[in-house]
Amino acid sequence: MPPLPSSTASAVQIQQFYDKGLAHASYAVRCGRQVAIIDPGRDPQPYYDFADEHEADIIAVIETHPHADFVSSHLEIAEETEATIYCSKLVGAKYPHKAFDDGDRISLGNVELHAINTPGHSPDSISILLMDDMAQSRAVFTGDTLFVGDVGRPDLREDEAVGGHKRQELAAQLYRSTRNKLMTLPGSTRVYPAHGPGSLCGKTTSTDLDSTIAKELKTNYALQPMSQDEFIRVLLEDQPFVPKYFGHDVKLNKQGAPSFEDSIRAVPNLSSTATLEPGVLIIDTRPAARFRAGHFPGAINLQDGGKFETWLGSVVGPTEPYYLLADTQIALDTVVRKTAKIGYEGNIKGAMLAPLALPVTSPAVDVAQVREHPERFTIVDIRNHAEAKVPVFENALLIPLPELRERAHEVPTDKPVLVHCAGGYRSAAGASILQQALPGVEVLDLGDAITEFQKQEVH
Repeated sequence: MPPLPSSTASAVQIQQFYDKGLAHASYAVRCGRQVAIIDPGRDPQPYYDFADEHEADIIAVIETHPHADFVSSHLEIAEETEATIYCSKLVGAKYPHKAFDDGDRISLGNVELHAINTPGHSPDSISILLMDDMAQSRAVFTGDTLFVGDVGRPDLREDEAVGGHKRQELAAQLYRSTRNKLMTLPGSTRVYPAHGPGSLCGKTTSTDLDSTIAKELKTNYALQPMSQDEFIRVLLEDQPFVPKYFGHDVKLNKQGAPSFEDSIRAVPNLSSTATLEPGVLIIDTRPAARFRAGHFPGAINLQDGGKFETWLGSVVGPTEPYYLLADTQIALDTVVRKTAKIGYEGNIKGAMLAPLALPVTSPAVDVAQVREHPERFTIVDIRNHAEAKVPVFENALLIPLPELRERAHEVPTDKPVLVHCAGGYRSAAGASILQQALPGVEVLDLGDAITEFQKQEVH
């Protein structure tokens, strides 16, 4: 994408790199022939290409915090380019780094990057202020502290393995970070967050990928006048689910991840005739129609799509081995690379193309019968709690997809089981999970026919 608009001196360029699948934004800040990378994704190549294009050197890699939702390439970039990694001393980072906290600064050509401690999303979060050669603030890189239209969620560090920080305490810190630090910046300061719409690190993120302090003061619900107690209450209500992989990625990012390409090359490739080890999970990434026409017993149908990484890390545990299937080599390579973005590539027992003939088929759903006699089915709604506040079917059993493998035993088996979500993607996964968990029970996937029933509800 072209350089983002910036009111900085002409010698400064801010380049955003956006990964739509993870709703993750990272940045290159270039002044002359020096570049600083902020919150890089797992694949370092785009940042190398940017530096090469401008005949510049990457001299700094800055982590605003140990990310929960993706694996960062900060260590790999530092080892490849001899750049220095900067992060807060509160991270407790296990990789070589320099502390970057209140009062610390990095010179980049004729501008400076200043550290601002902004805890709340995590106890070790920082924001990075870009100051021009006239000592004016021009941009702030807010990590997961401040988004466009939202702030970062404070409930991801409660597990003892990632610090045991109570969400109420972090929310209080976030209140002070926004009020005392970010909201006091000049209104013209541009805001560049680490996430956009669809990120599970927030709840109401705008479709815009950058903003200004003035705009956020006017439009961001979390920055409106309110007491600390009210802020905590508003912030904590209706937060989205926490995927299984989040804590794993925090720990991995504190350690520093191995090389992206080396990790991918280490994934075992199996022939389509290979014998699979019994009891190992099979993740079949083919389209739902092909999966229904034939699949391995017990396989879970996580179709490759826009949010594949999120759903893989929500359904599969971070230490759980699995096989990965696709129907073409290009598709297989794509999903393997996506698994590495969340640090799941090391769990792949084997990546393989799906055989032409597979033993298990899935029954087709009779949509007309569902419409006329929904009471003849046990209907399982696998949408998230916030989505399911408006039910599509009366008496449906709500079990969100990330909880379904653990709660499958709660599904009554005296009638055929019908699974639905909001658009059809998740129900393919949910139906395959229940098909494996409830042997002998007819499990049906309503798929994208759910839209017909949603229209009925509206009318």
